[in-house]
Amino acid sequence: MHENTHAWSHGRTGLWLVGARGSVATTAVVGLAAISMRLAPPTGCVTAGDDLADVPLPAFDDIVVGGHDVTDTPLTKRAEHLVGAGMLPTTLLHGVLPRLAATEADLRPGYSPPRPGDDAPEPQGAAARRLAQDIVEFRERHDLARVVVVDVSSTEPLVEHLPEHDDLDLLRAALETPGRQVLPASSVAAYAAVLAGAPYACFTPSTGMGLPALERAAVEAGVPVAGQDGKTGQTWLRTVLAPAFASRGLRVLSWSGTNLLGGGDGATLADPAAVQSKLVSKNRGLQDLTGTTVTPLHIDNVPDLGDVKVAWDHVHVEGFLGSRATLQTTWSAYDSMLAAPMVLDLARLLALAHAAGRRGPVGELGFFFKDPWGSDVHAFAEQGRALVGWAAEAARAVEP
Repeated sequence: MHENTHAWSHGRTGLWLVGARGSVATTAVVGLAAISMRLAPPTGCVTAGDDLADVPLPAFDDIVVGGHDVTDTPLTKRAEHLVGAGMLPTTLLHGVLPRLAATEADLRPGYSPPRPGDDAPEPQGAAARRLAQDIVEFRERHDLARVVVVDVSSTEPLVEHLPEHDDLDLLRAALETPGRQVLPASSVAAYAAVLAGAPYACFTPSTGMGLPALERAAVEAGVPVAGQDGKTGQTWLRTVLAPAFASRGLRVLSWSGTNLLGGGDGATLADPAAVQSKLVSKNRGLQDLTGTTVTPLHIDNVPDLGDVKVAWDHVHVEGFLGSRATLQTTWSAYDSMLAAPMVLDLARLLALAHAAGRRGPVGELGFFFKDPWGSDVHAFAEQGRALVGWAAEAARAVEP
């Protein structure tokens, strides 16, 4: 592992986290501070590996973090909770407390949709401009070359499709109507990133930038975007294994899965409406890779697991002369520990995409996502080759 920095990236880069006080964001902030202070190596960060050794990227030391959240729990308290859960070592937390305090000073209130009965609800267009102004002021306050926005907030329910979601002019007009809820909160945050001229990634299964009108807005603003739903554990393993069955000429008959998780994610996904967006993103790639729709998946909230996620798969395969074979896998990990280095990778790579002049969905960053925007490739090895090739091409675009 190493730092790979070049002349263009010597200006500092901002990382603006939507959901900045959640477990993934807190783990990313602690991890970035530990790497920058040489308290820990960047293990798990793809951008610190040999495949991207010659690619110009912002240094970890040059990344400054701020963000939005709708809660007011201090980062230090959230980090202490992660220590108590066994995710973070106490000695590491003590070493990075000054960095957490600095990030805390750059956190601002996020956007929550108004509730019935609220007086004079803020139009969504005004809310997006307020959020965008926070990002612009953060960029100016720290003299940053650019700010990358990454949404790591809680999963939202699937949204009802509206005509305004397809037409940018209609959307802009509708967003100025007080009390009109045209966009989910994740999409208001995504639109704010566009208004601020900030590259954007949606690490959740929420809608985010995944609407035609917002994608057009990103293209018009010259903003690169990536998504959707970070591919951290079970789905990553599936996209490694599924192509292997196809390569051997074996036919997958069914692929059943179960997720057990607690913590904030478990509580959020216990909501039947919220869990549907997660199930869609987790299954789409697997069905594409296997050619079967027999992919039942269950997600259960098990509070005593805390921040540990357990994923079990049962694969039933047909082989030569109708013979049958099965494969069972069990994956257990702190999901935030898997997600956090990917968030740092996305900050560095989207900064490169922005410097290289990319706009709209960057399909090659589908390497990091369950349901990639701008790409129909799901096989992990193929995604890896595409990422490395794209990064080398982008490097040539920014190097003098």
